[in-house]
Amino acid sequence: MALFSKLTRDRWSRFRRIKRAWYSFLILSSLFFLSLFSEMLCNDKPYIMSYNGKWYFPIFHFYPEKEFGGKYSTEADYLTLRNSPLFKKSDNWMVFPPVPHSPLHSYIDLAGTPPHPPSTDHWLGTDSSARDVFARLLYGFRICMLFSLILAFIATLFGILIGGLQGYFGGLIDIVVQRMIEIWSSLPFLYVVILVGTIYSRSFMILILVLSLFQWIGLSYYMRGEFLKIRNLNYVKVAKTMGMSNTHILFRQILPNGLTPVITLLPFQIIGGIGALTALDFLGFGLQPPTPSWGELLSQGLNNLFAPWLAISTVVCLFTTLLLATFIGEGVREAFDPRSSTN
Repeated sequence: MALFSKLTRDRWSRFRRIKRAWYSFLILSSLFFLSLFSEMLCNDKPYIMSYNGKWYFPIFHFYPEKEFGGKYSTEADYLTLRNSPLFKKSDNWMVFPPVPHSPLHSYIDLAGTPPHPPSTDHWLGTDSSARDVFARLLYGFRICMLFSLILAFIATLFGILIGGLQGYFGGLIDIVVQRMIEIWSSLPFLYVVILVGTIYSRSFMILILVLSLFQWIGLSYYMRGEFLKIRNLNYVKVAKTMGMSNTHILFRQILPNGLTPVITLLPFQIIGGIGALTALDFLGFGLQPPTPSWGELLSQGLNNLFAPWLAISTVVCLFTTLLLATFIGEGVREAFDPRSSTN
């Protein structure tokens, strides 16, 4: 089945006619695309600035505080510099991104104790470390989406490979691999995460590696069933009698016609990845602080019930993202169902 065959075009057309799924796809993909440029949209470093007649580009280049009349070689605090008398007394200027806040910057100079309530400067308030909540939600969204997409990609490869080999060869190979999968899936997932995180630290790639060791199991069951069904079709038997290799039959004859479970399950794998990362961060076994994290914001909201903006803003973002992904998944499943009919 060619990538742009009539069947593929028909499925794509059916998906586009499912308005709820199509608009959800456009919204979620647009938000994810924008989040890839978070540093350009939400940052406490200006795009460009003029200081004593010289031009600087802090968002692209590191400048020490000494460059602007300070004492230290660390990076300048441009928000403080903007309000300093030394900067204001000359024709100096700087242009900030639309949201002039970084997810790692603590605004300890704000009046009162953090978390601070929403204001004109901090639209969703600050968290318990006086960091801007909107900035942490935006960067956290990008991390969640990248994490879930990479995890879904790796899990899909493992699921196709292992499930496909089981279904194609069957017999002893199928029985042995199936027993190994049952043993592996019985391992306590959370304990494995805690153990690996304790030994190797809780980095982005370590968490993806650990979760991908378990995420592929569900898909492998579907791929095993598809390959068991397709291997007995006439065109596969003809390919075998013609002397084609097993690799050619697996990946050129069977796989293109057995991708329906992969496509229909992909949005739900993304949902699972977002939920898993958020849950791990909420429990304290996810990404290392101070990485922007929705789970960490939810944990702060639970520990600071007097600051409802923490939990409410995070829950709304999480609910909206999962809802859009669910609508996409339902639309894909309906589009790939030959019995479905859309108006």
